[in-house]
Amino acid sequence: MELVEVITKTGKYRGILLPSGEIFDRGFIILKLENGYNIRIRKSQVKQIKRIKKLPQPKQERGKEIKFEESLPVVSILSTGGTIASRVDYLSGGVHASFELSDILATVPELLKLAQLRSKVVMQVMSEDMHVGLWKRIARAVFEELTKEDVDGVVVTHGTDTMHFTSAILSFVLRNLNKPVVLTGSQRSSDRGSSDAFLNLICSVKAATLDIAEVMVCMHGSSHDDFCYLHRGCRVRKMHTSRRDAFQSINDKPIAKVFSDGKVEFLNTYRRRDESRIKLDLKLEPRVALIYSYPGADPGIIDFFIDRGYKGIVIAGTGLGHVPTSFKKYSFIPKLKRAYEEGVAVCITSQCLFGRTNPYVYRNLRLVSMVGKAIYCEDMLPEVAYCKLIYVLGKTKDLDEVKKLMLTNMAGELKERSEFHDQAGTF
Repeated sequence: MELVEVITKTGKYRGILLPSGEIFDRGFIILKLENGYNIRIRKSQVKQIKRIKKLPQPKQERGKEIKFEESLPVVSILSTGGTIASRVDYLSGGVHASFELSDILATVPELLKLAQLRSKVVMQVMSEDMHVGLWKRIARAVFEELTKEDVDGVVVTHGTDTMHFTSAILSFVLRNLNKPVVLTGSQRSSDRGSSDAFLNLICSVKAATLDIAEVMVCMHGSSHDDFCYLHRGCRVRKMHTSRRDAFQSINDKPIAKVFSDGKVEFLNTYRRRDESRIKLDLKLEPRVALIYSYPGADPGIIDFFIDRGYKGIVIAGTGLGHVPTSFKKYSFIPKLKRAYEEGVAVCITSQCLFGRTNPYVYRNLRLVSMVGKAIYCEDMLPEVAYCKLIYVLGKTKDLDEVKKLMLTNMAGELKERSEFHDQAGTF
């Protein structure tokens, strides 16, 4: 790293020359000014760069021995990606992915009072790049930790965009769960004053010590740093692109509030720890699609997936679970019939999210259900139905059995009736 003076057509700038590898930084140089801010300067505007002196690289401690209070529960933290435990290099201003316990505890020392921590990097993957193969890797890593007698709970750090998909699939593949599994992430990186990483991690570690045997998502419950919600893993959805309280429980109440001081307020029923022998069921069928119904949708999309050898399709329908039916050119009915005849399971959910589907209210809905043989998934979220169908088709391809299993509550993803207090957003 070098301290330089950049002379441009409009003035002079003094600071640390930073590496620039991002797509949007091409054609620019990045300079960290003496006031701490970074600026971009077009290379075409630069007349001269004067090198003042070379700066020493900052030393990073690794492998430092950490002493935990032996009476505290043991929590394993598994990293799959995201920025929640990133380490900030304050000299360069860069954020580096790190899961050294010394780095975590230096940033969040409050964790020393909550649990004895272990950490492991499973992968470093952006959440939008997740797929069935990576879900299996995460599930195996979680299962390995849960089967250790001295481990009381597991925290999985994950990118936020598809965290609710991963929490859903873990809810199905971790059978007879007997300890808490908590997924968390951060909407804002740890180098920002408004980062949600610290509270999310504190509350997640606390949650992993509780008497709960469920897969959960733990994220900010408000825009303040006061508490996090524990959401059931197959009832949660990311509902905002950037707010810190982006995650909401859908058609259900959160399991609990976890406050910054460690206090816990339970809000819903939940499965408790027991002596069950946990099982890992990774017989999954990855050839499942999730598509949306919309005005003018081409029903040929069903043919596309059938012809590609897909075994299941989840449709996020409109309202109560509608898809186009009335006009021959746009009707999904013939395509749904073909899918059924060729052994492809088609499930219907709703884009509305809150509320539930109902195939009996309108004639068109009855056609989709009775003629098209589509499976209406009650109050299940589209993403959850997608993950569940991947799981169910790994067990059977018999469509009658698929329907039976899809409409059987396995992990709290289905309710017999919808309650008013479960059907309103909080934004």
